[in-house]
Amino acid sequence: MGEESVEYRTAVTVDDFRTNLADVQARIDSARERSPHGQPVRLLPVSKTVPEDRIRRAIEAGCTELAENKVQEAHRKWQALADQPVTWSVIGHLQTNKAKLVAEFAREFHALDSVRLAEALDRRLQAAGRELDVFVQVNTSGEESKFGLAPQEVEGFVAELPRFPALRVKGLMTLAVFSPDVERVRACFVLLRDLRDRLQSTAPEGVDLSGLSMGMSGDFELAIEEGATVVRVGQAIFGARAVPDAHYWPAGTDRVPPT
Repeated sequence: MGEESVEYRTAVTVDDFRTNLADVQARIDSARERSPHGQPVRLLPVSKTVPEDRIRRAIEAGCTELAENKVQEAHRKWQALADQPVTWSVIGHLQTNKAKLVAEFAREFHALDSVRLAEALDRRLQAAGRELDVFVQVNTSGEESKFGLAPQEVEGFVAELPRFPALRVKGLMTLAVFSPDVERVRACFVLLRDLRDRLQSTAPEGVDLSGLSMGMSGDFELAIEEGATVVRVGQAIFGARAVPDAHYWPAGTDRVPPT
């Protein structure tokens, strides 16, 4: 959403991270005051492309949970930072053959979008004696380049999820369209919230759809105004990335909202 004009301050020292985290939290608090929904909002820092030494400073500054798009990168950092008091989430598309890695270390997964993947994760988690919090990814922008279920497919998919006891469903997730048109971006968040509100009354027992994982560095304030309970923020905390976001998103994606 108009990211060309945004300059993200690169955090190098612990104090840099404290400053950036405080700035983001202040923006979250301000957006919550504007929101009519009155929901608590959890900040999920996204550390993709950030080296371990800087991540250690971010943890020292107060980050107790971190998220990554690529599971291999997340797994490597989890191993390298095993001595740190931090939990890990995977927020990007996952191939079923990588389910074993997620089952080994992740606390949370934000991109569940197929029964096949649910089956693979559940099988691996049960073998490991673990459970995993999951958000169902919904494609609210209608863009072919984005992963996620079409809105009309979500109800049927959610009805299948009680078959997978190791998956603890916590809500829905989306990526908004990347556009300078605020109302186009807002419409994606409104669609997800309205879908959640409609499905909560029909969700199977044990399936919690209260969470809304939506909003990234360029649009998290809009997302909070429309009911987000989790915002996934990277560059506003860590600074601009040298690696383009296209490296982390499907082929053919020209531009996506930066995390």
